[in-house]
Amino acid sequence: MSALILALAAGAAVGLALGALGGGGSVLAVPALIYLLGFTPAAATTASLLIVAATSATALYAHARAGNVRWRTGALFAASGLLPAAAAGAVAAHLPQRALTAAFATIATLAAVMMLLGTRERRTDNARTDDARTDDARSDDTRADEPEPPRRAPARAAGTGAGLGALTGLLGVGGGFLVVPTLVAVLAFEMQAAVGTSLLVITTNSLASLLTRGATASGLDWSVIAPFAATAILGAWDGKRLAAKVSGTALRRTFAVALLAVAAFMLVDALT
Repeated sequence: MSALILALAAGAAVGLALGALGGGGSVLAVPALIYLLGFTPAAATTASLLIVAATSATALYAHARAGNVRWRTGALFAASGLLPAAAAGAVAAHLPQRALTAAFATIATLAAVMMLLGTRERRTDNARTDDARTDDARSDDTRADEPEPPRRAPARAAGTGAGLGALTGLLGVGGGFLVVPTLVAVLAFEMQAAVGTSLLVITTNSLASLLTRGATASGLDWSVIAPFAATAILGAWDGKRLAAKVSGTALRRTFAVALLAVAAFMLVDALT
């Protein structure tokens, strides 16, 4: 199978993941670039940042038009991750290839586990929310807005943003799989708002990391990256429409299982 066809197919999968889930695209992009398209781990993480930045920006536009982006919170996340992303991006070029692959496999496993656990937690939270709404309807003390997040939530959001920035710079992953559950659990965001806001964080962190990766960007194969990015951008629009039609729980469970298989393969490859 030609590299062009592989790049087009992989790009579509990455775009669907980003558009539907608000994250996970780069966790697919890096192994696809390494094992399907022959990139080195260092070059793959740089190419992934380029692809994910372009795709996330496109998906961000779509979610912003729908009113799903909380700009103030997203800016806090993004700002706290800028310096860590740039610093980690500079360090990544000097790390052994096997170490990068093993670290990436570990993060992919973490992402899959969080997605699987998140589907269970959301079912429990939805049940609790329904009970709470019933109680509120019976009382005179109605609340028009969501409950205020804890006072420490902004500090926790900033700390999480810094960690995600470092992760983006080092491994070329946007970190949406961590941003979304943090926004839901810590700041009480609804899922659509969490997905839209995570795309702002992913775009900003990816661009910041790219600024320090000039050495690994110079030898990239643009005949592969360009079609990969193009189909990823188109896939992101389809992913947003898919998310409106298919159960989010089903999407996340399917993606998580596939991600576990990819992570296991990469870890075996790195250790043998």
